Amino acid sequence: MMKESSPASPREDTLVMAYLRSFMRCYMAGAGFNTRGMQNIGLVYAMQPGLSAIHTDPKKYRAALKRYVRHFQSHPFWMPCLVGIFLNVEKAVAAGRFPPAMLSKVKDTTAYTLSALGDSVFAGSLLIFWALLTICLLLSGQTAAPLTLGICFFIGLQVFRAYTFACGARQGFRFLERLKRWDLINWGRRIKYVNAGLLLWLWALIWPRPFDWWEWLAGTGALMLFARFVRTGLLSRVLAAAAFVAGIEVFPRFEQMIRGFLSL
Repeated sequence: MMKESSPASPREDTLVMAYLRSFMRCYMAGAGFNTRGMQNIGLVYAMQPGLSAIHTDPKKYRAALKRYVRHFQSHPFWMPCLVGIFLNVEKAVAAGRFPPAMLSKVKDTTAYTLSALGDSVFAGSLLIFWALLTICLLLSGQTAAPLTLGICFFIGLQVFRAYTFACGARQGFRFLERLKRWDLINWGRRIKYVNAGLLLWLWALIWPRPFDWWEWLAGTGALMLFARFVRTGLLSRVLAAAAFVAGIEVFPRFEQMIRGFLSL
């Protein structure tokens, strides 16, 4: 006669609930931001439930907390993933499979790498895509589509945070290999190309009427030229923006001069 499968042990139940609490605390990681340790207080706050479940010895628990009170900074969207990875490493430390002295080196490298990736893909691509598309839809008279878009992005972000936390907690640093295969850097570049198209759409919507195609083309060309100078470092962003705004102010007068000359 086959034995019935035994339910999960209290230890496993405690660990699951502790991981869930750590994940929920990731939403408050920025509340303790400070100029000295950056996000270190938020990181320790998120790690506390998981660490207390992994290290039952008070001495080892305090030692584990000290490993995360130093300077820490990364993109907030990656915080659940990093917390999951660190909890996986702490389980390996508790089992004697990972030396604690190595954690500080790999922790900083991983956090800074994901921070740069988050700034490029999320802040520099997806957030701008959402903002530009929402503005264009609203200026086009749409109301339901922008709201639906915002809800989908919000839900998608929560799914992303939960998925990366679960994968980080399950696979540890091995999950970074899967992230590498996602090719997020190139996807961020592709989204920026789409953003350029959305920006052209926005200009077409807000350009003064009557619409003269050659004026719009001249303005687009000037902005692309300034963007090129900024990217190559020949001109700062502030000076480029000031020059572009000054050009907008001077252009109507220059146009009147040209029209007056042609009418002679």
